[in-house]
Amino acid sequence: MAYSSSTQDFVALSDLHPNLARPNVIGVVIGKTDVRSFPDRKNIGSERYTFSFTIRDSPTYFINVNSWGREEYIRSLSESFRVGDCVTIENPLVQSKEAEREEKFNPVTPSCYKLLLSENHSVVKTSSCYEMDTELLSLLHLPVKDPQDYYSLGDIVANGQSLDGRILNVLAAVMSVGEPKYFVTSDKRKGQRCEVKLYDETEMSFPIVCWDNESIQLAQSWIPRETVIFASDVRINFDKFRNCMTATVISKTIITTNPETAEANVLFSFIKESAHSGALHDKMEEQSKESINLETIVDVYTVEQLKEKALQSDGKPEPVYGIIYGYISTLDIDDNASKVIRNRCSICRFIVNEMSNTCTFCSDVSPHSKSTFASFDILVDLTDHTGTLYSCYLSDCIAEETLGCTVHEFLALTEDQKTALKWQLLLERSKIYFKVTLSPSWRTGLKVNVLSCKLADPTEASQFVGKRDW
Repeated sequence: MAYSSSTQDFVALSDLHPNLARPNVIGVVIGKTDVRSFPDRKNIGSERYTFSFTIRDSPTYFINVNSWGREEYIRSLSESFRVGDCVTIENPLVQSKEAEREEKFNPVTPSCYKLLLSENHSVVKTSSCYEMDTELLSLLHLPVKDPQDYYSLGDIVANGQSLDGRILNVLAAVMSVGEPKYFVTSDKRKGQRCEVKLYDETEMSFPIVCWDNESIQLAQSWIPRETVIFASDVRINFDKFRNCMTATVISKTIITTNPETAEANVLFSFIKESAHSGALHDKMEEQSKESINLETIVDVYTVEQLKEKALQSDGKPEPVYGIIYGYISTLDIDDNASKVIRNRCSICRFIVNEMSNTCTFCSDVSPHSKSTFASFDILVDLTDHTGTLYSCYLSDCIAEETLGCTVHEFLALTEDQKTALKWQLLLERSKIYFKVTLSPSWRTGLKVNVLSCKLADPTEASQFVGKRDW
């Protein structure tokens, strides 16, 4: 089978073979890696650059394409198209692939061959796809693996560490998409990271992490609680620090956005039903209290040590979890209730727009079914004998536990009662669990979330704080 346009004929990917002279092919890009460099063995001291991508021209056929060359050529070629674009490739070299070796790091394809691009002989163009446009673009919604061959998020969590290091397929909905974080490694290489939270009928918050620019850009196009993804060949790991299972996008991974399969349709229905019924909020609230196991946090810091550790992280986005034996030095809860209580969306728990009192995040839910609830959103200062952490977040159910009252109970207090409550907590030595993230946009450069704050046991605290400091 050959496709044709007004200017040239295209060979179907399934008809490619090494003896075919100067073939032209067309396809939609379903996967793509970042540009990488390797030492050039022929020219000592210089580097060769490469990236690869995967194109598809039918429901059953797709093939990997590799390109090597000078940095300028490779970067320019890579930047000329993205996942989801249609491309035409003129005069690629058709080569037999070494399946066992190559599919360790590249997507598994039904083709026995791979395509190699040459700077001098091959041409890649983004294409309007001509009359193939609709047919090719529809391939973006077909998973490259059996649509029934996947693990539910609940299965992954239930199997736990027995799946550590396994390569699996996942079908899930997108709960939230994190902001891309950029950093520089110790050997001066630039890196990036983006964490997406997934959910399905069995699990309400499961992290999948993207480390490459291509998957991060794709993730930024996903709409929370509207998008479903089928991620083939993601790596599953047990995160010892967070005490949970996670997924990671790797060079083998191909992600199908909003797959058109029966299994995905069931998940789409679940998204809509749970959003309208409020069940999503109930499960999120239930899991938000359990998402961080405080028992796994054992490192004790002084404020000074924490600031030093954060500054020594070389811009890495990984949060620091720990414990401080200190006290709340600023707690303005008796000033103005509007400063410490905000309205959140009952469905997604995000803070709603103050002017309209509506959630702009849940765009798929009817305004009539949306509701809000009052929640603590307090900024406090945390102090010990070495210094102060300013503007730390104490919010939602953690604030209720710290204050010992719900929002509604708090609102019923008189001003004198609020002041008395404040002085029950101010300057009292506490055991404070925290999460600190580097945040250049945050006023102090450090974003501190209080995970728990309770009065400290003097005997326990004295192991970490000298008696002269009490």
